[in-house]
Amino acid sequence: MKPLILLVEDEAALVTLLRYNLEREGFRLVDARDGEEALVLAKEERPDLVLLDWMLPLMSGLEVCRQLRRAAETRDVPIIILTARGEEADKVRGLDSGADDYITKPFSPAELVARMRAVLRRAQPALANETLQFDDLEMDLAAHRVRRGPRDVHLGPTEFRLLRYLMQHPGRVFSREQLLDAVWGRDVYVEPRTVDVHIRRLRKALNIEDETDLIRTVRSAGYALDRSQAAA
Repeated sequence: MKPLILLVEDEAALVTLLRYNLEREGFRLVDARDGEEALVLAKEERPDLVLLDWMLPLMSGLEVCRQLRRAAETRDVPIIILTARGEEADKVRGLDSGADDYITKPFSPAELVARMRAVLRRAQPALANETLQFDDLEMDLAAHRVRRGPRDVHLGPTEFRLLRYLMQHPGRVFSREQLLDAVWGRDVYVEPRTVDVHIRRLRKALNIEDETDLIRTVRSAGYALDRSQAAA
């Protein structure tokens, strides 16, 4: 699954440039033009990484960074600050506000992508691995194979993508709309209830006899791959 990047930048030309380069490198992108919109999108979209400009309308990038770190939904999301302020004291302030990395403008897209991949590897090793594991589930991305304990699990293409996304973000609750965007794509119109159909198919494939259901349904919220469900 392509990592989702939230770009918070008010300079339209830079947004266009970064969108072109990041999408070409295999990232998905949503963008916000001010700090308040960034906080809303971060909660709604649950990005894998935030690229955050320091100088923003309505709220500074540092304050956005602090609020993202305080919120339960976003406290673990990696943040890279982009800024023209290159003094050592500014870098210290940026990192002290909770950022994982700091890049001074102007920068090359190649350097930015390399720094993003490094931060993602540290924060979410699953995004760089060819094998995902959760409880007794194992997904081999290279062989396109899933096993639960000693047995093979046979999945259709959509169920495979759905399980892959949940295994890349264990414990996180995703709404139907978020799963539709991540698994089916933003440009494909599918009824939200379609997610329920594929979750049922996924459960049927994963759970036979007395095996514990690892998929948690959260009423009025969505679904998660959750060890608490397994413990229950």
